[in-house]
Amino acid sequence: MTYLVLARKWRPRSFDTLVGQDHVVRALTHALTTQRLHHAWLFTGTRGVGKTTLSRILAKALNCETGITATPCGVCQACTQIDEGRFVDYLELDAASNRGVEEMTQLLEQAVYSPSVGRFKVYMIDEVHMLTGHAFNAMLKTLEEPPAHVKFILATTDPQKIPVTVLSRCLQFNLKQMPGDAIVGHLEQVLEAEEIPFEVPALRLLGQAASGSMRDALSLTDQAIAYSAGNLTEESVRGMLGTIDQRHLVRLLDALQAGEASAVLEIADELATRGLSYRAALADLAILLSRVAIVQRVAQAIDDADPLAVDIKRLASSLQPDAVQLFYTVAVHSRSELAIAPDEYAGFVMACLRMLSLSGAAGGAKQQATPAIAQAANTPSTAAQAQPSAAKPSSAHAQSSTRSPSAAPSSTLQLNAVATVAPSVNQQSEDSDVDSEPSYLDHEPEYFSGNDIDYGSEPVFDQADDAQFAQASTAPVSDTIILPEPWAAFSAKLPLSGMAAQLARQSEWVAVSGRAMTLRVASKALAVGAHADRLRAVLTEYFGFVVQVNFEIGAAQGQSAHAVDLAAQAARQQAAEHSVTIDPFVQALVKDFGAHVVPGSIRPGHAAL
Repeated sequence: MTYLVLARKWRPRSFDTLVGQDHVVRALTHALTTQRLHHAWLFTGTRGVGKTTLSRILAKALNCETGITATPCGVCQACTQIDEGRFVDYLELDAASNRGVEEMTQLLEQAVYSPSVGRFKVYMIDEVHMLTGHAFNAMLKTLEEPPAHVKFILATTDPQKIPVTVLSRCLQFNLKQMPGDAIVGHLEQVLEAEEIPFEVPALRLLGQAASGSMRDALSLTDQAIAYSAGNLTEESVRGMLGTIDQRHLVRLLDALQAGEASAVLEIADELATRGLSYRAALADLAILLSRVAIVQRVAQAIDDADPLAVDIKRLASSLQPDAVQLFYTVAVHSRSELAIAPDEYAGFVMACLRMLSLSGAAGGAKQQATPAIAQAANTPSTAAQAQPSAAKPSSAHAQSSTRSPSAAPSSTLQLNAVATVAPSVNQQSEDSDVDSEPSYLDHEPEYFSGNDIDYGSEPVFDQADDAQFAQASTAPVSDTIILPEPWAAFSAKLPLSGMAAQLARQSEWVAVSGRAMTLRVASKALAVGAHADRLRAVLTEYFGFVVQVNFEIGAAQGQSAHAVDLAAQAARQQAAEHSVTIDPFVQALVKDFGAHVVPGSIRPGHAAL
C-alpha cells in the first residue's frame, strides 16, 4: 500500500477536528445552522493554516446528503468524493497557473448550468491574488450576483493584491498562524495514533521550526521520523533541524556577565565544531534575552515547566535591565551584519566582544592582558601618577552635580567640567582593540537616517571630532557621570546622526545622580523610540558603563546645542544686516537713487580664510 504523508492523512475532515481557527469555525457553524449562507467567502492566511481544508469542509457541509449542516456525515457520496478530490460539483482552481481572462471566462460560462449531483456548485480559487486585472474584471458581476446554485470560495496568502471591488463582494476570514501549544498538542495526538514514540521537547522544536504552519509541522514530523528511525527524541530532532542547545546560550550569557572573553571564544568554537549556524545562534540569543527582559518586568510570565525556567529566572535577577537591552540590540543588529562579515565565525565573535565592551565588564578583560602589556603597565608615567587624583571628584563637586540647572545652570556645568587625564599605557593597550573596531552604534538604522529628511543645520563631524571623542572615551571608569564640558557643547560632538543627533542637540541638561542623567526635551515624541536608545548606547560606550538617561518634558530654556546654534546664527544675521546698513556704498545708493534694502535678502557670509 502506498504511504500517505501525515499532512494528507491527518487533514481535518470536519469543523470539530480543525485546530487553531476557532473564530472562523464559529462564524461558519452559526451561518450553516441558521441557513444564512453567503455566496462568496475569502480565506486569507499564511501557508499551512487550513485555507484549503476549510474550503473542503464547507463544500461538504453545503452538499452533504443529510442536508445543509455544520456537521457533515463524512460517509455519503458527496462527503467521500470531496475528501478524495473527485466530486464533480466541487472544483479547485489554482489561480497561479490559470490566471488569465480566458480561463476565468470558461469557468463562468460553466457556472450558469445546474449542479450535476450536488446541491451547490462550489468553485474554490486558490491563490486568487495571482489573477490578472482582466480576469478580476471578468468575474466581478458573477461574483456579486451569482446563480443561486453557485458558491465561490477564494483563498490567498496576500490579500493586499486583491482589488477592493472583489473584497467588498466576499465575507473575509483571516486565518491565524497556529500557536506553538496547538501544534504540539496536535502532533501528540497524531504520533499516539501512529504508535510512534516521542519526547515532548522534540515536538516543541518541530512546532517552533514550523513557524505557525500545521502542514509544515507535519512535514517536518515525517522527516524527523525518517531521520530518527521512528523514535523522536530531542537530540535527534535538534540534530536534524540544526538548532542550538539553549544551554550553550545560557553559558554564553554567563560568560558575558562575568566578562570572560576566553569562555565566549570557547562557546563559539563549540558551535563551529557542531556545524551550527551562527545566524540562528544570534536569533536564538535574541529570543532568550527577550524572555529574560520579560521576566524582569513580569516575574510570573514564565512557565515553571519550561526547561529553561530556572536559568531564565537566575539571569533575570543577575543581569542589569540596561545590559539585557544592549545585548538584545547587538544580537539583532549583528545578525544582519553577518552577510558583510568576512565569515560567520568572525561576525559572531565580534558581536560577543562588542557585548563585552558595552557591558562595562572590564575586570575580566584586564585580567587577560598580554605579558608585554602588563610589563609596560608596571612602568609608572606622569599621566598614570596624576590619574588617581584627577579621576576622583571632590565631595563638593559630587553634591553640586545633582543640582537643577534652573537654580544655577552655569555653575553646575562648570563644576562638571573636569579635564580628561591621558590614560596609562595599560588602558591604551586594552582599549585599542575595542576602539579600533567599527561599533554597531556608529551606524544609524535606515529608518532613522537623516538622508531623507531635512533636519536643518546639523554639525558635520570630521576626523578631529571623531579622534577627540575616541580619546575621551578612554577616560577611567568612574562611579558617576562627569562631563568634560557643558552639555550643549558636549552633545554637539557626539557621533550621532538623524533623529538621535536631533534628540541630543535639542535636549537640555537637568541633573545627574551617579550613573543616571536627566535631560529636558520640549516634545515627548522626541524622547521615545530607537533614537533615544541610540543616545543611551553612545553615552554608555563613551563613559564605559551603562548610562541611564531619563527625560522630562518641558519648555526649552535656551540651553541646548540647538538653541545655542540658533542664537549664534541670529547674531551673525544681525551683524550682517548692520554691516550692510552702515556700508558707504549702500548709503549712497539709498540717498542718490532712493534705493532700499529688501528685507530677508541679506545672508551672513563665510569668514575669509
